[in-house]
Amino acid sequence: MSPFLLTRTLPEDTTGAALRADVLTGLTRVPKELPPRWFYDARGSELFEEITRLPEYYPTRAEREILIREAPGIAALTGARTLVELGSGSSEKTRHLLDALPGLESYVPVDVSESALRGAAGALLEERPGLRIHALIADFTALTELPDSPGPRLLVFLGGTIGNLLPAERARFLRGVRRLVDPGDALLLGTDLVKDEETLVRAYDDAAGVTADFNRNVLRVLARELGADADLADFDHVALWDRENEWIEMRLRARTAVTVKIPELNLVVPFEAGEELRTEVSAKFRREGVRRELAGAGWEPAEWWTDTEGRFALSLARAV
Repeated sequence: MSPFLLTRTLPEDTTGAALRADVLTGLTRVPKELPPRWFYDARGSELFEEITRLPEYYPTRAEREILIREAPGIAALTGARTLVELGSGSSEKTRHLLDALPGLESYVPVDVSESALRGAAGALLEERPGLRIHALIADFTALTELPDSPGPRLLVFLGGTIGNLLPAERARFLRGVRRLVDPGDALLLGTDLVKDEETLVRAYDDAAGVTADFNRNVLRVLARELGADADLADFDHVALWDRENEWIEMRLRARTAVTVKIPELNLVVPFEAGEELRTEVSAKFRREGVRRELAGAGWEPAEWWTDTEGRFALSLARAV
């Protein structure tokens, strides 16, 4: 058996079709919004990697701290022979788990980016030639099955990415991934925690302006893929804390009245001065809320770990 397999579960033009659908729906509603996945072309991914190294952006460092400290314990608790990573990207943080799992036989990274999957798999196979990797080009929010692999299985969903889903979307996602596994398999979930507003806002509005450039990158994507004539200089980056919903919102705010033409969709989008386009929601969590959402989706919460400053959490739950 080859140590590397790649399976595409998305049609070739899925990304383009999804972008067109999201733009047509999101820019014609009130208020306007786009999902955050459209930040992440090659330039957007580079900017996000830069964000993770900024002093204001604590989640990546906090999660890595927990993984390094707790990986041996996670390995002992799960005994995983297969590791499935949802939204795997470069698979960088997962290496701490791969190193800690002595009985690991199979790694299943799931991502929409074929280039990211191939790059990560190549690096991992150089380091671990005995590891079988079956990569899936797939949307992790719509995954309906996993490749055959030995159990027990450990699903990991890191980075606090679950916070980009609205509550109803989170419930569907957690129920969906529960259906992918057998009773006794486990889920390791990364969640950013509620904390003081200043710390949260600074993490999404850094002094160097990298996050602002990342936010505006969605306009570059629309220009390249759909011919949109949006001028980045016409929009300000906005990050704010919604106390009621306990999430950060990133928005683009029109500096003046402006019209954006999108030829590929035969669409004209007017913005009034000060009108905003929401580009991301990033929910923050409390322990009891995470436990409640997991239990409601068929997962039994088992363990909870935070970094030393209590900013970020990893939780382990078992399928019931």
